[in-house]
Amino acid sequence: MPDHLPSPIPNHAVASGRQTLGSHLEQSAWLGLLPVIAPGLYYAMPLEWQAIRLVQFLPQLLAYASFLIWLLRNHSPVERLGLARPLRSEGLRWGLRIGLALGAINVSIILLIVPWLGYDIQFLRETPHAQAPTWLMLPWLIMLIAVGVELNFRGFLLGRLLILAGSVPALPSSVAQALAIGLSALVFSFDPFMVVTFRHLHWIALWDGVVWGMLRVRLQNLYAPIVAHTVEVIVMYSVVRAVLH
Repeated sequence: MPDHLPSPIPNHAVASGRQTLGSHLEQSAWLGLLPVIAPGLYYAMPLEWQAIRLVQFLPQLLAYASFLIWLLRNHSPVERLGLARPLRSEGLRWGLRIGLALGAINVSIILLIVPWLGYDIQFLRETPHAQAPTWLMLPWLIMLIAVGVELNFRGFLLGRLLILAGSVPALPSSVAQALAIGLSALVFSFDPFMVVTFRHLHWIALWDGVVWGMLRVRLQNLYAPIVAHTVEVIVMYSVVRAVLH
């Protein structure tokens, strides 16, 4: 796989993989494959290994290490990630709308539909998020987690998958985008810590990942999914905590 691939800014260019950022080619886009492979290796481990908390974090640690290497190897990473300053106001507007909408939908699913289907939600009282002090979670830790997760999954991972899929001449741009968004959402939803912590509710992260990924691709703006993620989790955390406690 080539080490140097074009890194685009416009939506069509991201999908085609044939543009550059200024005169600089994308370097080491293949690093985006490591976060895809890592969860599969985790689930191939013996169950007793999977139960070790440190082992559950290994895929994320590998993803952030790959992200760091990519940052060091590429020119203008802020623009490549969709974090240019002029994008902030648009990202805030869209992020607030989508975050509030997803928060309301997912709260309804968790509190109404999931119990109606016979699944437990009382375990949410015992998650690390529920055990943390409320003053720390709202909003500071939620914001910090959202920024880190979106930089990793929608910034680094999705961006690299778009470049790699767009470099395949036989793939139409719409197919390349759909594959990249879907695969990044699957990796996000099946992150070992996500699955162990949220059990059957980890599927919610799948459609969240798809929506946030579509925001990132359509707007070429990472601020939008960061804000949407933050707002949605604040809504979910506040309402579910109030109901369960």
